[in-house]
Amino acid sequence: MLLAGCSGAPRAPAPVAAVPTSPSAPSAPSITTAPVAGRLTHAQANDVTLTAIGLVGTPYRYGGNTPDSGFDCSGLIGYVYKERAALVAPRTTAGLMDWGSSIAPADLRSGDVVVFVQNGRATHAGIFVGEGRFVHAPSTGGTVRLDHLKTPYWARQQVIYRRP
Repeated sequence: MLLAGCSGAPRAPAPVAAVPTSPSAPSAPSITTAPVAGRLTHAQANDVTLTAIGLVGTPYRYGGNTPDSGFDCSGLIGYVYKERAALVAPRTTAGLMDWGSSIAPADLRSGDVVVFVQNGRATHAGIFVGEGRFVHAPSTGGTVRLDHLKTPYWARQQVIYRRP
């Protein structure tokens, strides 16, 4: 799958938590962290989610950032957050890697951003809409669509989660 228009500048890989590989492996100490606050109210996160879902079917266009012109992945994110939450998102996937706060997968909620990374470089991004799904503008010739993070293609990707 070609993810044209969704690449950013090379970056260091995001840290990945170690997971014990067998039942006899020592378990990592439990770390309790405070919930990560974001700039979105609950109502704004819902608006972002519903707007993103409403754009499913909009044509992909490299450099696109409106429903009329079409979207690339970061253009979609920028449009939705500006229109529904008055937040200006970075225009590149590289910028999205550092936007807002880093969150753990277990803390993911609707309105958060998912950024896919290969070899330390952001390659694609979308808006998490709940129940393991995200909205994104995937590739030339395609349209904005709703996908599940656990589908075989996306499950193989390294992903980081950001809360604006």
